[in-house]
Amino acid sequence: MSVRVEPDKSTGVALVTLDRPAKHNAIDLATADRLADVWQEFRFDDSVRAAVVTGAGTKAFCTGIDRSVEVPQPSSPYSVDDPLIRIGPKANDLWKPVVAAVEGMACGGAFYLLGESEFVVASTEATFFDPHTTYGMVSAYETILLAQRMPVGEVARMALMGTAERVSAARAYETGLVSELTDPGEAVAAALRAAEVVASYPTAAVQGTVRAVWAARETARTQALALAPHLVSLGNLAPGEQAELFRARGGPHRLR
Repeated sequence: MSVRVEPDKSTGVALVTLDRPAKHNAIDLATADRLADVWQEFRFDDSVRAAVVTGAGTKAFCTGIDRSVEVPQPSSPYSVDDPLIRIGPKANDLWKPVVAAVEGMACGGAFYLLGESEFVVASTEATFFDPHTTYGMVSAYETILLAQRMPVGEVARMALMGTAERVSAARAYETGLVSELTDPGEAVAAALRAAEVVASYPTAAVQGTVRAVWAARETARTQALALAPHLVSLGNLAPGEQAELFRARGGPHRLR
């Protein structure tokens, strides 16, 4: 399976792992479907009181959509089908707390998961970047989600600099994207420790608190997300033009 789920009934925490390390845990359509199913299943499983989401291996948490995937699009300019829009816990009405554990790269569509987690734990070797503009695509959903937890100027710089810059774990911690830094290889263990504490508390109070935090920013988020598909439809290059730019990838980048 492209997603491993390891529930621990003794702690009430489930570990959800994107398990495509050879593809840097990029998400294909089957993986997107499975992630949505996992969050839906957790809604009805009272033995799961919190979750940790991570990627297999140490090279990447997730690098977004698998570029080999073809996503058919409707002809209407008012409609955009985005397979990643449903991969996060909040998109699936799950209000049990989710902690993200990042080792290696997290970029592009990875922010759908990081943006819908309660907080992020990262290795000191983790890096974050958004390649959309480099490849002729609008960064809409990603920037909207990140703007809920980082200064707008930092979000804008990450999105606009594309592949020319990567944000270090230290800078991500300074700007609020990451809440805890760990030694390399220790992000999952630290995230599990935090999730186990939260899972030990009365679950109704925990879920109510999660819902309250999200309610504080939901109006702006909801309105912005409603605009996102139109921005993507208007601003994205045609798939063939994107592919040409993607084939030329691999240039130098600065670590900030």
